[in-house]
Amino acid sequence: MTAAPPLSGPLAPTGSRPRGLARLGAACARRPLLVLGAWLLLLIAVLAARGAAGGSYSDDIDLPGTQAYTGAQLLTDHQPAAGGTAGIVVFHRATGPLDPAAVAASTEALGRLPHVLSVTDPAAVPTPAGGSTVAATVRFDVRPKTLDTAYVDQLDAATAPARAAGVQVEYGGALDELTAPVASDRISELVGFGVALVVLLVGFGSVLAAVLPLLTALLAVAVGLGLLGLVAAVLTFGSTAPTLAVMIGLGVAIDYALFLTTRFRQLIRDGVDPVGAAGRTTATSGHAVLLAAGTVSVALLGLYASGIGFIGRLGLAAFCTVAVAAAGAVTLVPAGLGLVGRRFDAWTVRAPVAEAGGDSDGWHRYASLVARRPWWFAAAGLLLLAILSVPLLSIRLGHIDDGAAPASYTSRRAYDLVSEAYGPGANGTFTVVITPADGVVPAEVQDRLAATGGVLRADPLRPSPDGAILAGTITPTTGPQDAATAELFDRLVHQTLPAALSGTGASGYVTGTTASQLEFRDTLVARLPVIIALVVFVAFALILTTFRSLALAVKAAVLNVVSIGAAYGVVVAVFQWGWGRGLLGVPENVPIESYVPMMMFAIIFGLSMDYEIFLLARVREAHLAGATNTRAVATGLAGTARVISCAALIMVSVFGAFVAATSVVVKMLAVGLAASVLIDASLVRLILVPATMTLLGRATWWLPSWLDRHLPHLNAH
Repeated sequence: MTAAPPLSGPLAPTGSRPRGLARLGAACARRPLLVLGAWLLLLIAVLAARGAAGGSYSDDIDLPGTQAYTGAQLLTDHQPAAGGTAGIVVFHRATGPLDPAAVAASTEALGRLPHVLSVTDPAAVPTPAGGSTVAATVRFDVRPKTLDTAYVDQLDAATAPARAAGVQVEYGGALDELTAPVASDRISELVGFGVALVVLLVGFGSVLAAVLPLLTALLAVAVGLGLLGLVAAVLTFGSTAPTLAVMIGLGVAIDYALFLTTRFRQLIRDGVDPVGAAGRTTATSGHAVLLAAGTVSVALLGLYASGIGFIGRLGLAAFCTVAVAAAGAVTLVPAGLGLVGRRFDAWTVRAPVAEAGGDSDGWHRYASLVARRPWWFAAAGLLLLAILSVPLLSIRLGHIDDGAAPASYTSRRAYDLVSEAYGPGANGTFTVVITPADGVVPAEVQDRLAATGGVLRADPLRPSPDGAILAGTITPTTGPQDAATAELFDRLVHQTLPAALSGTGASGYVTGTTASQLEFRDTLVARLPVIIALVVFVAFALILTTFRSLALAVKAAVLNVVSIGAAYGVVVAVFQWGWGRGLLGVPENVPIESYVPMMMFAIIFGLSMDYEIFLLARVREAHLAGATNTRAVATGLAGTARVISCAALIMVSVFGAFVAATSVVVKMLAVGLAASVLIDASLVRLILVPATMTLLGRATWWLPSWLDRHLPHLNAH
């Protein structure tokens, strides 16, 4: 057994005793039961606190200053019965007329429910099959999502007279937040864990090597979710926040633990004692983990630069589990390693595999092949990325409506019944609000609204009780997520109303749920470049400062942006073009949810930098030890390729398992994140990075002396 070579460079512990991260790792390994006990007590404490004072989750989005927000405020101030949040209660009979007395009794009972501002009861509409439908709009003074689920029982009690008369009753609109079945991620988590266990057993051959990363990751993510629940008592997080936190937290926690356990195993095989091995592992791989977690965290928190609290808080939710995962990697994992010690490979399912073999192992041979044909590998990798990115050119952002919900949901049945009776546009109406000057509005405004292309019906503009505003409903010819509906909104805002009110001194606004969603989309599109610039700059600065190379920093930023474009292309092809969406349980082609690209960019860029840092850290170690650039690339690739591949497969399995979720947005994020990790770990990390570093040659490590003097030194000690 040969002794491990001493570490050199900024990642090496200095002095006669380990310091910084090395000391922390050794201390945790020396007292593993104390550390494990502390983590378990922390878990119990945060879960108990969350149970006592934890918050809830709701998709509450406000955009002050926009058309929709201003119009909604005017309705709230001057015509409360037409403001608030609109839900729909649909009464339907497949054959024959509805019982008007039963429907009237139900709508009157709905109007008496707590938080109900008004109930509009339009006339019954005959259906092609000989039945009839009534869609009553129920306006609430709060978002239905904030109401207790027991409120559904009150809705059922109010609509009981209609049901007793043989009428089908369904709930839609904003009531979908209240009536949708409570989604559980347990199956997705179990599937992800199961696949991760198989990958680790096959990849590393040892039961303990497979179980330790999973158990430490599970404990860290559970603590992170507990903390998120506590923060949710103060801040309002979106309904997808917990799922997003689990997806990201579980993936990175397993990755971080895997990188540490792999290095620890190699040191043990090289004859280092367990406590010393845990210390050196924490000082090297732990340092890389903290840098990677820092990049992910900055990318996630950078979502606040969007200026939209809803988006920023989604990033904060994922940050909670990422931060705890990083803390667990440098404390909990070393404690587990110290507890296992030299018994790491005691239970094996096949011959254990070392972190890296000699010059003749497969990865060294592959690296040599890349070094001989770098142009061919670089061209092939870029061509594949370009092909995957083609669908991105036709991306259409929007909001996924209830028409894409499962048929078992009452909101989907309500959507279909309304579409059949009133047209698909009735599921996404606009409300026009006009503030007249001196109470006078030109008579032709109503005619102009009705004549606007894409308008199915324009209800008369009626004055509010105080006469301060006029308001009327516009029904589009197309559904809420149709591109034509977005075009109609733009025409109303930028053409119809300005032309009709020109010279009158009156102001016009278009509001409603669909209008708010469209302005939310437009706001995100306008601010996405800010997020991209911020995240790319931070990642560039981190690579530049850590690895002291201008070329590596530029390469990392460019390749990561290109790989994210390819992941966007996959999402567009699956959900917007419909390639394979049926396998995911998505019933129709849908636009890309407006906030998904921004979330994907922050998350993917951060995760991509994980693998970048892990690979470059090993390459730089070899370079600082005196290896040539080509040799250092081969050594770094051989030392990390297996663990990066296994980590990527685990991440893909964790993300991929969430395609079983009922939410189409969660499915979209799951597919996008899984595709991005697969693309990054294969095309980018194993092909393009070694090829470009070989092509750069000695320039790989070039840094102007003046810049080197001004850059801080990121050091683990």
